[in-house]
Amino acid sequence: MEQSLSRRAMLGALGTAVAATAGCQTPGMGSESSEDSADQSSQAATDQSDSVYTDVYQEVADAVVSIRVYAETTAGGQGSGFLIDDEHIVTNEHVVAGGSEYYVRFADTGWRSATVVGTDVYSDLAVLRIGSTPDVTPLSFVASEPTVGTEVVAIGNPFGLSGSVSAGIVSGVDRTLQSANNFSIADAVQTDAPVNPGNSGGPLVSLEGDVVGVINSGGGDNVAFAISAPLTQRVVPSLIQTGDYDHPYMGVGLQSVSPRIAEANDLDPGSGVYITRVVDNGPSAGVLQGSDGDTTISGTEIPTGGDVVRQMDDTPTPTRQALGSFLALETSPGETVDVLVERDGTQETVELTLGTRPEP
Repeated sequence: MEQSLSRRAMLGALGTAVAATAGCQTPGMGSESSEDSADQSSQAATDQSDSVYTDVYQEVADAVVSIRVYAETTAGGQGSGFLIDDEHIVTNEHVVAGGSEYYVRFADTGWRSATVVGTDVYSDLAVLRIGSTPDVTPLSFVASEPTVGTEVVAIGNPFGLSGSVSAGIVSGVDRTLQSANNFSIADAVQTDAPVNPGNSGGPLVSLEGDVVGVINSGGGDNVAFAISAPLTQRVVPSLIQTGDYDHPYMGVGLQSVSPRIAEANDLDPGSGVYITRVVDNGPSAGVLQGSDGDTTISGTEIPTGGDVVRQMDDTPTPTRQALGSFLALETSPGETVDVLVERDGTQETVELTLGTRPEP
């Protein structure tokens, strides 16, 4: 849940200013030249104010809401959200967690009561429902994931300052964020757009006004993250229909193959996803193998003997992030996937039927 205003943190808020220059007529300058100069100054001011950021803000801001959450035992908190249809608002699960009363406010309205229709702690997404909405166009999601370097805009309510906008680029994709119970959120978008407490749940949008992701965290070192549009589009419909979402589950401990793991396990190439352990009675029990020993390299114990996942179905898995994104975006509980593993120096394909991630 987002915390209340922090005066210290507000010092980092982004502001924009437009400077105007006043001129005076010099000796020998005729009235025509003076008028031309004034026209040029006016045109320059217009060009400066009509930026792409102004355009996208004006297009998107009406669908972005402030969220206030009240709890029975705490002071509650605040966050952001955005309208996706005539009655539903998307935000973060951590914004509404622990609350008992929920209110939303559009740019030109007062506070309206809302109810939570679904939450998912494993993707940090939640959906609110309101009884009526102003005449506002809901936001749509990008058709495809953005490339690194794409310009984006974060719109929301940092520190309770409603209607704030900050700009940056997509500085990374396919990131992995920490979730509950040592699970992770796959396919996250990284941005350098300034994001602070109160932005959580708001939209990160392209310059065309389409949602690239749901802002999840940020606040330092020019690094912030958003839950990707593809993952949001998988989770949110289920939250609206059933109130929750079932994530696929392998029942293993995973880590990307590091140089030391590659050395200890004679792996060439030194990539893939190493299975550190297999959960008893889980989906991978009897199918995949976890570590059965270790060795010491430069004073550090390195696990050995575990399977290395090279590919799932037709998708290569050179890193844990790639495997996580495949599971999150391409599979569902109950599906059977072909897993290409390297085991004891040879490669083989095994069939794995995915389970459902345990309740948090």
